[in-house]
Amino acid sequence: MTIITVSQINTYIKALLDESLPLKNIFITGEISNFKKHFPSGHLYFTLKDEKSQLKAVMFKTSALRLKFDPDNGMKVICRGRISVFERNGEYQIYVEDMQPDGLGSLNLAFEQLKLKLFNEGLFDEKYKKSLPKYPQKIGIATSSTGAVFHDIQDITKRRYPLCELVLAPTLVQGADAAPDIVKSIKLLDSIEDIDIIIVGRGGGSIEDLWAFNTEEVAKAVFECNKPIISAVGHETDTTICDFVADLRAPTPSAAAELAVPDMKDIKTFLRNVNYTLESSLVRRLDYEKQRLDDICENSIISSPSQFFEHKKDALENVISIISEEYNKIIYDKRNELSLNAGKLDALSPLSVLARGYSIILKNNALIKSANNINVGDNIEAKLSDGLIKCTVNEVKYE
Repeated sequence: MTIITVSQINTYIKALLDESLPLKNIFITGEISNFKKHFPSGHLYFTLKDEKSQLKAVMFKTSALRLKFDPDNGMKVICRGRISVFERNGEYQIYVEDMQPDGLGSLNLAFEQLKLKLFNEGLFDEKYKKSLPKYPQKIGIATSSTGAVFHDIQDITKRRYPLCELVLAPTLVQGADAAPDIVKSIKLLDSIEDIDIIIVGRGGGSIEDLWAFNTEEVAKAVFECNKPIISAVGHETDTTICDFVADLRAPTPSAAAELAVPDMKDIKTFLRNVNYTLESSLVRRLDYEKQRLDDICENSIISSPSQFFEHKKDALENVISIISEEYNKIIYDKRNELSLNAGKLDALSPLSVLARGYSIILKNNALIKSANNINVGDNIEAKLSDGLIKCTVNEVKYE
């Protein structure tokens, strides 16, 4: 009996599986569960299962980077890879080299996933949409220099609004390098100060052809652009992530040119209407002012100056008469008031008392009001109405 180790049997089984041609390139469909993305290696670990069984799976970083969508639990997929054994654990598993959604293309799934992600982040909100200037002076265009898009925009702009200048940023619009090149062109045009609008676009094509406009990096560049952006990608039925983020979506590049600039014919019609309105308003104003002047000439001082001044003279004389009457009344009242006050003052005057035979006794120029203030021998003065008597006190009697 030959005895072998566990490692030997696992190595033997792995060799059998690795040599099996049917298991080297096998397609398996199932539902993803236990999904895990390992950081920082970038490897994907998950389980494929159906109603009755399950199979462990691993997808290394080099293969995972080629995926157009983000795998997740519950997603039904078709995996292509090889069946082998992980010798350390003795478990066989599928090493996935490619993965596609079962029933929905990977690009379509990636589109819906990114659309939902950016929607939740608010990149589609109307509050962030910038309005287009009505009369742009310079428009930047990010598109291929060899395609028909730029020439179509040139023709339409020249026909509708030749005053506008176009600035082309030659851009890759298809292929693996297209997305970063679109971002570069947007940033370049945004840095040019006098550019008013940016048009980003290309002609029609398959979803693979338009895929650069469905990438997150382009969406973020459009959202962060300071100038308003018109997205003009593909034909009318084509829809890209760039359309949702842009400030305005045009069904075609030609339509983008029509949305970006006004029509000179409309401007001329507008100016003619404005000119007619101004002329009509001016004529009506002149007629009104002329009639007003005629009324002034007929009904004012200009028509009869003597009558005007005669009326003003009568009014002035009437005012003078009123003022004179008021003045005389005030003088009369003040005179009466003065006479009344003079009589009161005269009645209270010491001179009036003296005139009635009374006198005022003074001692040392001070008024004597009581006999207690005088002593025998004091020299006093008696002031009368018509003179002054100097006396010496011989006797003081008290009452």
